[in-house]
Amino acid sequence: MVIVVAGAAALGLYFRAERRKLVELEREAQTKAASIVDEARKQSDALRKEALLEAKEEAYRLKAEIENENKERRAELQRLERRLAQKEESLDRRGDAAERKERELQRQEAQARKAHDEAEALLVGSRSELQRIAGLTTEQAKAEVLKTVEESARRDAAKLVRDIEEEAKREAERRARHHITQAIQRCAVDQTSETTVSVVPLPNEEMKGRIIGREGRNIRAFETQTGVDLIVDDTPEAVVLSAFDPVRREVARIALGELILDGRIHPGRIEDTIRKAQAEVDLSILDAGESAVLETGQAGLAPELVRMLGQLKYRTSYGQNVLRHSVEVSHLAGLLAAEVGADIQIAKRAGLLHDIGKAVNHEVEGAHASIGADILTQYHEKPAIVRAVRSHHGEPEPDSIEALLVTCADSISASRPGARRESLETYVKRVRRLEEIARDFTGVEKTFAVQAGREVRLIVRPDQIDDLAMSQLARNLARRIEEEMEYPGQIKVTVIRETRAVEYAR
Repeated sequence: MVIVVAGAAALGLYFRAERRKLVELEREAQTKAASIVDEARKQSDALRKEALLEAKEEAYRLKAEIENENKERRAELQRLERRLAQKEESLDRRGDAAERKERELQRQEAQARKAHDEAEALLVGSRSELQRIAGLTTEQAKAEVLKTVEESARRDAAKLVRDIEEEAKREAERRARHHITQAIQRCAVDQTSETTVSVVPLPNEEMKGRIIGREGRNIRAFETQTGVDLIVDDTPEAVVLSAFDPVRREVARIALGELILDGRIHPGRIEDTIRKAQAEVDLSILDAGESAVLETGQAGLAPELVRMLGQLKYRTSYGQNVLRHSVEVSHLAGLLAAEVGADIQIAKRAGLLHDIGKAVNHEVEGAHASIGADILTQYHEKPAIVRAVRSHHGEPEPDSIEALLVTCADSISASRPGARRESLETYVKRVRRLEEIARDFTGVEKTFAVQAGREVRLIVRPDQIDDLAMSQLARNLARRIEEEMEYPGQIKVTVIRETRAVEYAR
């Protein structure tokens, strides 16, 4: 009990001591807070005073700046006022000068109007005097002058056109001759004349009887199976094979040669020999086509096109072998394309294939150029090549430089000396027709076809055809020849006009 009381007393003393400490701490805190507040109040007063001083200084400074700026503006306004005053004085002086010039111009205008009226009066008088002297009205005189000027202008224009055409023709002909000469010199192709008959030699005259056979059975079997006429006549030790189909004629020639060498000639043997000869010719056709493709460097042709090219080996045009002609046209077209900067490969390929339409028989109707173009379209050749083949005879007109070069190369190959031959009857008909067409034109006195029909010369009446009409006559005649005649190469038209003045001294 005593311990508890003592403990409680001790705790009470401890609490009282702690309480006194807290009171003292609180008193110290209040003292510190009061001092801090006083210090803050003092600092605030100081800062307020400083801010007021700074505000007053800034106000004084701004006031000074505004006053300076106002002074500068007043000075600038004074300067502007002086400049405006000067400009007003200048405008006044200019206005006075303008008024003086206006009065001067009015005076000059009055003088000019007076002079114009006097000139009009003189012009009317002069016109009346001219009409009286010339006997023409103003409109008539104007029409006469215009007519004279028009005739002079037309004559000068025609002369200029003729000079330009002649110069262009000379330059074009010079360049064309150069390019064509270069191409021809670099293209060496053999030229041989083909015929429609084949002569087969015989070892003796007795062989003719064996070929004919008993009651003609051998010759009938041979002609039936080959489609070729076998002519046995009085020609010593030779028979003649005649056919317009050169492939059949070649098969018959090979077969007949084999039969003559073998000596056994009867219908059965004839059939076997013809079959073997046909196979040999087919192989020859394929070899010829492949050789032409390799020679011209045109890879990638369809096999059927190669075979059709080979068939051209046995086709002729005016005696010219069509395959050799096609190869030559390919070379020439390629060389010409190289000279003028065109596509060489298209020109060569179109040149090689331009006569492919001649490989088909008569069962296909149409011109060989159109047939060839349709065949090439079927085998997916390039459109440029198809168009060149279709237009190489000018129907339709060539639409590219390569097509035009193929046309030129075809004409060059066909018109080479010795390349083609014609019968005398065909040549005479062409020459006569050429002279008849030339005589149909008005003013033509005489016509002469010269140089084997390669040139036609016209002598015209000088009183009906003048120098300017000569060029027009030559062009019209050339155009009509192109429309109405068929001929290899080209025909030159020459118009000759001669004027003579004759007088006698007595």
